[in-house]
Amino acid sequence: MGKLVIFSAPSGSGKTTIVRELLKRFDCFEFSISATSRQPRGQEQNGVDYYFMTNEEFKARVERDEFVEWEEVYAGTCYGTLKSEMERIWNAGKVIIFDVDVMGGISLKRLFGDDACSMFIMPPSIEELERRLRGRGTDAEEVILKRIAKAEFEISKADQFDHCVINDDLSVAVDEATAIINEFLK
Repeated sequence: MGKLVIFSAPSGSGKTTIVRELLKRFDCFEFSISATSRQPRGQEQNGVDYYFMTNEEFKARVERDEFVEWEEVYAGTCYGTLKSEMERIWNAGKVIIFDVDVMGGISLKRLFGDDACSMFIMPPSIEELERRLRGRGTDAEEVILKRIAKAEFEISKADQFDHCVINDDLSVAVDEATAIINEFLK
């Protein structure tokens, strides 16, 4: 078993953007591709952004104990981490970097303890989060409203992470995350 770095945040906080920047900075990282039962958005590709599967296929894999952790994040929409994905990355001698929902991040930290560094990416405000979600142009109004409501709950879980990084200025947030990771990897 190797090390892992976990990024979690409410949708729209910028965690995916931060993770992409960190992948450029750290050669030792490999991104853990999560599985989901939702449909691809925008330019997302199977096996690159997510492993897309039907809800039935996802539940069958849960029954076969193929996930390290999984959650039904929204009704009928599941996300999870495949055991095979983690094994693939560790077998390549890499450190796993995760971009997962808040409850998934808490579960991974609980499972891997000191071998995991968990970071919560905090939006500057709920209003800014809403602006970012609307600016994406990928979600219907009811989805945006659900995400905003869920964000308030998720923010209440920030204290369950090793570190909290406020993403008010992307370059500052990336630099702060870089410093935290450098310390963790020592």
